Amino acid sequence: MRKLVDEGVVDLALGQVTELLGDDGVLEAARVKLNDGSIHEIASDAMLPFFGLTMKLGPIADWGLNLDENLVPVDTEKFETTTPGIFAIGDINAYPGKLKLILSGFHEGALMAQAAARRINPDRRIVFQYTTSSTSLQKKLGVA
Repeated sequence: MRKLVDEGVVDLALGQVTELLGDDGVLEAARVKLNDGSIHEIASDAMLPFFGLTMKLGPIADWGLNLDENLVPVDTEKFETTTPGIFAIGDINAYPGKLKLILSGFHEGALMAQAAARRINPDRRIVFQYTTSSTSLQKKLGVA
């Protein structure tokens, strides 16, 4: 990634997302407070959250979510918060029986991704495929 930055292919901005901008559930930009304190809007059409090692709320605390001891309660069917369209997975969420394990976070991510996909394309059928038995996936991966 740093090589791409050096080559001018991508921009690197270090800071915190303070607001997501867009209409009708479509992401158009992210407002970001950079480490130097300046605020920038960065055009965006996708958000790629990654798992981390700390659960600091940062600007999420100001999103108006229902919080319980700095954790975000979710329903365990979709991992959606009380705010429709906002999901929470990993150590930041709370529900009865929660185990704070990376394995649990990946399970939560799979269920959340299914719910988000249904929210984005409610009429599209979701088909599960397995790399061990799907020849189309094996061809895409170059192992068939």
